[in-house]
Amino acid sequence: MSEVPLNLRPIGVIHTPYMSRADIPRQGRLSSEICQIEVYPQYSAGLKDIDQCTHLFVLFWLHLADRSLLTARPPHDRREHGVFATRSPSRPNPIALDIVELLQVDENRLKVRGMDALDGSILLDLKPYSAKIDSFPQAAIGWQRDGPGEAGEGRRSGGDPVS
Repeated sequence: MSEVPLNLRPIGVIHTPYMSRADIPRQGRLSSEICQIEVYPQYSAGLKDIDQCTHLFVLFWLHLADRSLLTARPPHDRREHGVFATRSPSRPNPIALDIVELLQVDENRLKVRGMDALDGSILLDLKPYSAKIDSFPQAAIGWQRDGPGEAGEGRRSGGDPVS
């Protein structure tokens, strides 16, 4: 199949205290920092009723990512994995996904908690998060097993969730 032209339109910009990749928390939900999502005025009508959402999916562009990499070594694992089996920011299409808590809406500006984006990251989309629809408590990543050099995320060998 030949490549199809793809045109993404930035809908805003993300403002965070993270000025370098080293500043960013490993996972946004581990941070208590308050960040601001600025939606460009021409897209502000799309924010109607967003104040009724407690949490949002935020899709943004990882503008400093290395798009040539197809493998990665996660920080909690010494082994190499394909980027599509990891959350590495370096990937062919560096699109990031955060789930954030929506704290406040002020016209086209959203105050949120839980971002792990660099300041100035390009906002691609917002969607409401629903615990009833979007949560899969049984979900697991098979290579994330307890063991030497690995995090306690994932499932133990017996299949029980790790707490």
